[in-house]
Amino acid sequence: MAEFSVDALGILTDAKSKAIYESVRDLPIVDYHCHLTARDIYEDKPFGNIAQMWLAADHYKWRLMRTRGVDEYYITGGASEREKFDRFVETVATAFGNPIYDWVRLELHAFFGVDDPVTPENADRIWTKCNEKIAAERLSPRKTIERARVEYIATTDDPCDDLAYHALLRDGGYAVKVAPSFRTDALVQFEAPDYAQYLDRLGRAAGVAIRDLDTFLQAIERRLDAFVEMGCKFSDIGTEGFPSAIGDAREAERTFLRIVEGQRADAQAYDALRGYLYVWLAKAYARRKIVMQLHVAVARNCNRAMLRACGRDSGFDCVGDPIDVARIRNVLNAANDDGLLPQTIVYTLNPTMYYPLTTLCGAFAGVRMGISWWFNDHKRGMAESLACIAELGHLLSLVGMLTDSRSFLSYTRHDYYRQIVCAFLAQNTPDGADRYALQAAYALCYGNAKAIVEDTL
Repeated sequence: MAEFSVDALGILTDAKSKAIYESVRDLPIVDYHCHLTARDIYEDKPFGNIAQMWLAADHYKWRLMRTRGVDEYYITGGASEREKFDRFVETVATAFGNPIYDWVRLELHAFFGVDDPVTPENADRIWTKCNEKIAAERLSPRKTIERARVEYIATTDDPCDDLAYHALLRDGGYAVKVAPSFRTDALVQFEAPDYAQYLDRLGRAAGVAIRDLDTFLQAIERRLDAFVEMGCKFSDIGTEGFPSAIGDAREAERTFLRIVEGQRADAQAYDALRGYLYVWLAKAYARRKIVMQLHVAVARNCNRAMLRACGRDSGFDCVGDPIDVARIRNVLNAANDDGLLPQTIVYTLNPTMYYPLTTLCGAFAGVRMGISWWFNDHKRGMAESLACIAELGHLLSLVGMLTDSRSFLSYTRHDYYRQIVCAFLAQNTPDGADRYALQAAYALCYGNAKAIVEDTL
């Protein structure tokens, strides 16, 4: 990456924070949770222009444009890429305080060597300089990954995914480790109108005829083992709510049979089955040394009309209501009672849950809070979560930063996080503790994530 002025974002404001940052700024990246696809990485098609790299898959940026009042035609509609680029530049020019205002400056500098302010007056210059760079160097997914010094990527994959592109990357000797994560949202959405079709897909992927709960679990185990064979270290779930009950095996079997037979069950029965599956999955992860990630307090696809128009994951989710911590505690206890609680990372989209969740994590060995997620990954949000983890537990329990993104330019978010971490350490370590501040910075910016993917944390 090109040189970057440590004063540019106004985060590192003193010599101490800058010295800590210099010790970690060039460390490799372990991206243990993202939404890039193995197919895009394998095919490695060169990008056509800066609009494709900036806007083609980044719903953070789409949402910013919508809230500014940009018509959907210029976001996901039929406008030209240059028109979409111009509307985005107009939006960013006055997006003061939004992290995207900082992210795009980091992206332009790191990947294109462009330091022009992102304003309409500079749009032609930015467009030309970036596109010249893209064309001259044939910038592609792998080249952006390599320039960001990424050494590990955990994609997010449905259990039905055949993982063919992960196999191609592995067998082709790609230097960056690209491993799947076991994303179970669809597994537990029993009320979904197309759930019967999903079970059919799962059965075909696993080579199991799903007739009852036992064959359902057998199919999941086969897919889990296939994921582990491809290097899977992480699972993930990010559905709305959290199970209010944990059914026993007989209850779960009875409800699942109704699903297989095409009958409806009541909400309580579905939730008890979901709770049963959460616990069963936790134990299955523990046996395979898979880290369980729990994303809570999110409301998905809030705008029904736009869901129909744009599809899922298009920027219409929002912060959800706080979750009763007892529900999460019950799942952790049910697995822990059998000695099968996996390493677990908990993220909340609702920051009012930082205190209860951080203290809950501290009650279980190997359960830790994740860094600020999604709408909270701005300067104040990350500083708030760092302070909460430090005040209520131990700062070094934090695994580190993740992109949680579909954009190949999003690796600059690690630099953003690293600056915030170093500023926090500078403010909170006394004189004479510099050596320990440097050790903490290394752990929080790279070492902890590296250790968890190598099973040494």
